[in-house]
Amino acid sequence: MAVKWNPKGVYSILKRSFDILGSLIGLLLLFLLFPFVALGIKWDSPGPIFFVQTRVGQFGRRFKFVKFRTMVVDAHSRQWELNAFNETGGLTFKMNGDPRITWIGYWLRRTSVDEMPQFWNVLRGEMSLVGPRPPLLGEVERYDDYQRIRMTVPQGMTGLWQIRGRSAVQFREMADLDIHYALHAGLWLDAVILYHTLPVVLFGRGAH
Repeated sequence: MAVKWNPKGVYSILKRSFDILGSLIGLLLLFLLFPFVALGIKWDSPGPIFFVQTRVGQFGRRFKFVKFRTMVVDAHSRQWELNAFNETGGLTFKMNGDPRITWIGYWLRRTSVDEMPQFWNVLRGEMSLVGPRPPLLGEVERYDDYQRIRMTVPQGMTGLWQIRGRSAVQFREMADLDIHYALHAGLWLDAVILYHTLPVVLFGRGAH
C-alpha cells in the first residue's frame, strides 16, 4: 500500500518549491524556442501549434495536458488502423515509425521539445517535474486495483519509465516502475531521476 501523500509534509513542500523554480526556468527556455518551433509546425502540416488533451492527475483530478503537436490533425481517428502494431503490450499506444507523426514532430519527440509546454502544467500544480506520466481517463478506468497506486503521487514530466527506456518500455513494466516510485518517492529519488533524464533526452533513447 502506498504511503499516504501529505501535501503539508516536508517532502511535498520542497518538491513543489523545486517544481515552481524548475518550471519557470523551463518556460523561459520555451519562450526562446517557441517562434522557431511554431513556424516549423505550421510549415510542416496544417493544424494547431499545440495539442491539448484531458489527462488524469494525482487522485484522479482531470486537467488539460499541453504539448506541441507532433502528429497530423486526424491522428486520433486513425489509431484504430494501427492498434495491431502497438508495442507496449497494454493500455497505452506506442509504435515505432508511426505514420501519423509529422516530419518536424519526429524531431520534436526525439529531443523532447514537444513536452516543454508541460512546464505550464507544472507551474499550475497539475503536474510535477518528476512522477508517473499522466494517463488518459480511458486508461485509468481499465487499471487493475494495484495499478491505481501510481495515481497517489503527482504525475510528472519524467520518471523511472523515461530513464529505463521511454517508449520502449512495456506497459506492465511502466506500471510497475510507477508503483515503485509511488512507494519510495523522495527528494533523493527525484534527484536521481532528473540526473539520468538528461542523457536520455540528449541522445533520444527510446523516443518514438
